[in-house]
Amino acid sequence: MGHLGRHPRARRSAVAAAAVAALALTPLPASATGQEAAGQEAPGAASAGQDRRQLRTWAADTWRSFDALVVEETGLPDDNIGGDLDPGSRGGYTSPTNIGAYLWSTVVARDLGLIGAREAHRRLATTLGTVAGLEHHEPSGMFYNWYDPATGDKLLEFPTSGDPVKPFLSSVDNGWLATGLLLASRADPALADEADAVRERMDFGCFYDPAQNQIRGGFWDEDPQETAPVPGDYCAMGADVWYTGHHYGAFNTEPRIASYLGIAAGQIPAEHYFGTYRTFPDSCDWDWTETRPTGHWAEYLGVPVFEGALPYRGTRVVPTWGGSMFEALMVPLFVPEERWGPRSWGRNHPLYVRGQIEHGLHEAGYGYWGFSPSNDPAGGYREYGVDQLGLDGPGYTSDQERTTVDQPYEGCREGSPAPTEYGDGVVTPHASFLALRYAHGDAMANLRNIAADFDAYGPGGFYDAVAVRSGQVSQRYLALDQGMIMAALGNELAGDAVRRYVSRGALEREVRPLMRMEEFAVGRD
Repeated sequence: MGHLGRHPRARRSAVAAAAVAALALTPLPASATGQEAAGQEAPGAASAGQDRRQLRTWAADTWRSFDALVVEETGLPDDNIGGDLDPGSRGGYTSPTNIGAYLWSTVVARDLGLIGAREAHRRLATTLGTVAGLEHHEPSGMFYNWYDPATGDKLLEFPTSGDPVKPFLSSVDNGWLATGLLLASRADPALADEADAVRERMDFGCFYDPAQNQIRGGFWDEDPQETAPVPGDYCAMGADVWYTGHHYGAFNTEPRIASYLGIAAGQIPAEHYFGTYRTFPDSCDWDWTETRPTGHWAEYLGVPVFEGALPYRGTRVVPTWGGSMFEALMVPLFVPEERWGPRSWGRNHPLYVRGQIEHGLHEAGYGYWGFSPSNDPAGGYREYGVDQLGLDGPGYTSDQERTTVDQPYEGCREGSPAPTEYGDGVVTPHASFLALRYAHGDAMANLRNIAADFDAYGPGGFYDAVAVRSGQVSQRYLALDQGMIMAALGNELAGDAVRRYVSRGALEREVRPLMRMEEFAVGRD
């Protein structure tokens, strides 16, 4: 299809999207909340009723992909499936995150009337029965990263390549499984005892390193025979495990769900909420990161915090690690961060979405936006994002050519000239669904344009990713990405049901006061 300017459908949608973006980038007051941002719809946008009908259609089709992903006998969803939903095209493996996504998606399907209560109960019961019997690490209660969805066996060999698997227990993956279990318990009280029995044995304190006030990426329960892992035992397991050499040090990333759950359960101290970096401090010691931050030092619960933000095209934003949408906005599908932290998350989430829109429509000029890890339309899986919205120096890139922005770090290192053009940008529909709450009209317009301008929609809803200049589409469905879409639609169409199931009780009691304390150094210049 060649360059955007030679693609008439893309050129048309680029003009329309630019008009939408012009309104989206109207300055917000510094204290604007996500709800206020969501109220700014583009001129000529479809009525609320039309939007709801469209969203319900997308929900019904997305649920169809989960129906095809799940193995009926075990109730475990596969990780991915081909665009024609042929069971023979399943990937042959699943993870704790995928299982959590299926649990919450089943509840959403029930709440939206896509399946009946009896069918939802049967599906949840089958999955919970299988999960209760999965091999897991008993001292911590945590689950391994990969299982065979057809048998429930722990995988020791990856089915697609035959490569050996060193069984690993991930903090973030177990966080998403625990989220699904908590939601299922609240949504179907008849299954509460079964779901809670599994979840309550999961000790997130086993990932928490008190010396760093941060959580590790996870651990192996057998020596992986590598140099990076660190032996240790953070939760009186009785024997050392081998922790990842890294911690999750960035605050605005998806592992914070594990932190929230651990704090709510009393397994991780409240001080941990302030133990990760909003940005790294303003010092040449950190000049390998994206660019020099602005901000100031504060103290909460005795923990010093650098309230930093990164500049991006007239805004100041608390970045994610790589600049992707799901790092920032998967967690608030379940936790009402912008309400609990109106001076922190309530200001940052809308600005972060605006940054993604600004990059896609203006800086890179793709005509579309929404950059987040997804299938690569050229094959495989890749991290996509907006480089300048990430802490990491190289960051995630938005195009196939990996066009990076080497910004200067004032007083410490020089940068390179900014790119004058970008290549084949890759957008993933799940990113727009994550943005629905914060930029409703923009997200609806973007999704409608993607569906109209590319072969990007199939029997299970939106395909996973589109390279917008070549027109290449990844015609597969991923359980994680479809699960994010279902959660967003459950909130949008069922009165924030997904959030209400998860956030009430201990999570609100223990975590909300922490969010209320803080004010991010974000806003518009």
